Amino acid sequence: MRQPDEQPPVESPAVRVIAMPADTNPYGDIFGGWLMSLMDSAAGSVAARHSHGRAVTIAVEGMTFLRPVVVGDEVSVFATLKSVGRTSMKIAVEAWRRTRHDDRSYRVTQAIFTFVAVGEDRQPRTVPPMSSETA
Repeated sequence: MRQPDEQPPVESPAVRVIAMPADTNPYGDIFGGWLMSLMDSAAGSVAARHSHGRAVTIAVEGMTFLRPVVVGDEVSVFATLKSVGRTSMKIAVEAWRRTRHDDRSYRVTQAIFTFVAVGEDRQPRTVPPMSSETA
């Protein structure tokens, strides 16, 4: 993962939103759960696309909040498939913030999300191996 002073990833974010007052605590800071939900959605999109179907979150590793997010910040979430098992996928996710009137972005948090592909019966199903395009 990147160091806090580096630039955000060059690829397009999986999710980009503006932090709104309803997403904050009484002090105006964004709820950590709101940010984690965005990250889970971004990782879920990558997992569903790779597995060609439904995938569910089974674990989140190493989430540490590095900076606050406040009302009006643009939040961009990047998600990258890192490894694939027989039924599972590990996805690296980073969230970055940018104030509305500044070009600089700052990493807010990062984590590894693990998903398992499931069928209509909600039981694990096999996923394709990583290809050279997703590695």
